[in-house]
Amino acid sequence: MGINIGIDIGGSTTKIVAIDKTEGGFKLYDPLFVRATDPITSLYGAFGKFTVINNLQLSDISKVMVTGVGSSCLKAPIYSLPCTNVTEFESIGLGGLFLSGLDKCITVSMGTGTAIVYAQRGKPGEYLGGTGVGGGTLQGLSKLLLGMDDVSHIHELALEGDIHNIDLAVNNISSKESYPGMSMDITASNFGNVSDIAEKGDIAKGVFNMVFETIAMVAIFAARAKGTKDIVLTGNLTAFPLCRTTFGQLEKIFDVNFIIPDNSQFATVIGAALQA
Repeated sequence: MGINIGIDIGGSTTKIVAIDKTEGGFKLYDPLFVRATDPITSLYGAFGKFTVINNLQLSDISKVMVTGVGSSCLKAPIYSLPCTNVTEFESIGLGGLFLSGLDKCITVSMGTGTAIVYAQRGKPGEYLGGTGVGGGTLQGLSKLLLGMDDVSHIHELALEGDIHNIDLAVNNISSKESYPGMSMDITASNFGNVSDIAEKGDIAKGVFNMVFETIAMVAIFAARAKGTKDIVLTGNLTAFPLCRTTFGQLEKIFDVNFIIPDNSQFATVIGAALQA
């Protein structure tokens, strides 16, 4: 069958996908991820579960492409299948192009931190940098401020929050009705207007808003530098509704296209499989 497997090994989470080339393009098997206490346990758990769910035999698999921060822990073939390590940034770029169908774009990978890659079809991806602000920031600040570190629970709380009890907007500090090229509703200072009556939901929403706005602005600057308006958002944080809300608001203000494609959480591992 010549199926190519992509594996993205994180510190405690491993994502896996399979791609089979067909006459019409590519068949993408449903990706999955597993959690474990160490990368190797996570890797073998993901691989075993994936092959069982998809009724795959080892003889069906042609190549295994491995990426991610935990890929350096892999020192031997997986079940006698040789593995090829591929760069994470190239995988991010390819995954963004594949999922969006674009010929060029900025791909933003929102993980523990955030990486930004400029991708063009047929050319190597260009790592532009990024920011240390990401899911790890959200989790860490929430633990300090709220005593919570389960991101899904924090998000549920944030949906009930009022951002006006946390953030300072331009219209809070200016008597002008407008500024050229600026929305008066835009954030002037994250956590710059914390109210004495702010509740946990308000704080949770403030943390999410700060993380998403920081990532958005870094991505917008990168897109401007590369002369494109298309920015593909990927990574686990894209699964939360507040992601679409916050980026959607900034999209209108700054005239860019923030795109969250299907399977956006798995863009990097899909990009790894494509390199086969």
